[in-house]
Amino acid sequence: MSRITVIGGTGYAGSAIVAEAATRGHQVTALSRSRPDAPIPNVTYVQGDATDETTLSASVENADVVVGALSPRGPLADTYRDTYRTIARLADTAGVPLFVVGGASSLRPAPGADRFVSDLSDIPEEFRDEIRAGAALIIEDFPATPTTLDWVFVSPPRRFGAHMPGERLGRYRLGNDVAVQPEDGGAISAADYALGFVDLIEKGDHHRAHVNLGH
Repeated sequence: MSRITVIGGTGYAGSAIVAEAATRGHQVTALSRSRPDAPIPNVTYVQGDATDETTLSASVENADVVVGALSPRGPLADTYRDTYRTIARLADTAGVPLFVVGGASSLRPAPGADRFVSDLSDIPEEFRDEIRAGAALIIEDFPATPTTLDWVFVSPPRRFGAHMPGERLGRYRLGNDVAVQPEDGGAISAADYALGFVDLIEKGDHHRAHVNLGH
């Protein structure tokens, strides 16, 4: 059993990861701005601001594994990358691995090909900045962290989110930075993404790596 802290633990991906980890018997803490309407049993909920370093530090220091499940929109639209830089620094200081919920735009359609984020012409203008911010974590920020920080960036397929929840199938496919479903962008439910995500935490086979999960 591990002590897992999920920063952004009441969001779409975060809450699914919290539920999966708690079901497996891990000691889970969910940090978020607000408490959930339906708390998950045996989960400790901490209400706080992810941009506050004191709050983050307390959450990281008490964990064996830190999960970042933040979105580059809303209150974090302008501070998303800085917040993750702080989380990474704190995780490195504490000597705990950091697993991050990424985005599909940072994936490639084929080995060596440009990432999807290089061409956002089919994406509405109002979403492009947050997509670029999310991809910048794996393109620029995490590779630049000290080698002592153990991180894993976990991208979902293109069709992933509360507006297209999907059903739990109890299975997933794991790939590297090449999308496992490049032909149509792919899809996965939050439950199956969380299944693969917690498997990655428990197995501990990937280090300073970009992976993706799909059906």
